[in-house]
Amino acid sequence: LRLYSLSFGGGCGEDYNRRIHMEVLKIATAGSVDDGKSTLIGRLLYDTQSLTTDKLEAIEKSSKQKGYDYLDFSLATDGLVAEREQGITIDVAHIYFSTAKKSYIIADTPGHVEYTRNMVTGASTSQVSIILIDARKGVIEQTYRHFFINNLLRVKEVIVAVNKMDLVDYSEEVYNKIKADFEALNAKSTFKEQNVSYIPLSALTGDNVVEKTDAMPWYKGQTILEHLEALEPADVYERGQARFPVQTVIRPKTEEYHDFRGYAGKLYGNNIKVGDAVTVLPSLTESKVSKIHFFDKQFDEASVGSSITIELENDINVTRGDMIVKSSELPKVEKDINTTVCWMDSKKLIPGAKYFVQHNTNRVLAKIDSVKNIIATDFSGATEASQLAINEIGEVNIKLSKAIYFDAYNDNKSNGAFILIDAATNTTAGVGFIR
Repeated sequence: LRLYSLSFGGGCGEDYNRRIHMEVLKIATAGSVDDGKSTLIGRLLYDTQSLTTDKLEAIEKSSKQKGYDYLDFSLATDGLVAEREQGITIDVAHIYFSTAKKSYIIADTPGHVEYTRNMVTGASTSQVSIILIDARKGVIEQTYRHFFINNLLRVKEVIVAVNKMDLVDYSEEVYNKIKADFEALNAKSTFKEQNVSYIPLSALTGDNVVEKTDAMPWYKGQTILEHLEALEPADVYERGQARFPVQTVIRPKTEEYHDFRGYAGKLYGNNIKVGDAVTVLPSLTESKVSKIHFFDKQFDEASVGSSITIELENDINVTRGDMIVKSSELPKVEKDINTTVCWMDSKKLIPGAKYFVQHNTNRVLAKIDSVKNIIATDFSGATEASQLAINEIGEVNIKLSKAIYFDAYNDNKSNGAFILIDAATNTTAGVGFIR
């Protein structure tokens, strides 16, 4: 029990909730080619002294070999040979660094349209998104796509980083024009809980990345790092109805825990307390929460985002793939679902095709009933279609072999998302959001 809770991570109660959520913040970067995503991340690592000595020496050596009179911080993240050769980001790289206040996981996602699926993957688990804009180019088609995906994924905190201000003489007029253009784009958003902030910076020189700059006295706001450090859990974590997918059943059968039966998993949506009346799905069996465990401690309440083990008052049948919810907050239970799908496979998505739907810990055989349309990523609407090609996003109706218990993605992200798995290759063919 203790080993499982420890390895599973997370926490309970207000102190644990604050400590865990304040320490780890997941960030996705997005931007067009040469907007400076990798350089920004490299600068963050350098200015927070998060680069190892050997990595820094490699950057210095490579920068000299290329004839640069500056450090090429993009080398800190572009790990593939093709990325270093072409100076672009192709795959999703995850970068870890820490400050005294938080730990961060940054998903450095590619900006090319042909890697849309990679951006969706990188942003799907992020609470914050940094969208870079080249100050010389302003808001372009790629910016629309990146913001659209953040809307689709319901990322609550978006930072618009107007980069390369050093190349436009740190012009306030240029910054204000880009901000106005992005505000016009933001007006098209369907996700009104999204908070959009604007920061002018130069990733290459470090202006407004970690330290404030004297080059833009007209800007009175925070630096990138100051903004990230100031974010509270309530700013970025979703709130909805409590959902507890069961990952595994804990039966130690040791002398100390001879009669112990606990259900381990991660809590989504909202808090849960000892004494709460709960229902186990799909059996609809009812019980009450009797104990909540985290590692070797017990708590009266578990906070959203906690990885915990709970005990129920009744000795009932609960297995992996079941879901425990509050009895007053039952989700929908259906076999036919209307979804938005981002297609990731080179083989097109067509009606009649069969896949597995992986929804939380539940895997169900599914058939594509129909493809309705392709949704334009520039907020211009949808066009009628009967299939989806790689990197396309569209509305898809899916029939399941058995019912799942779900919420609309807009109401509960964790219980409204799923992936489509190709049964023949066992690869992830698409990611979906229940409408």
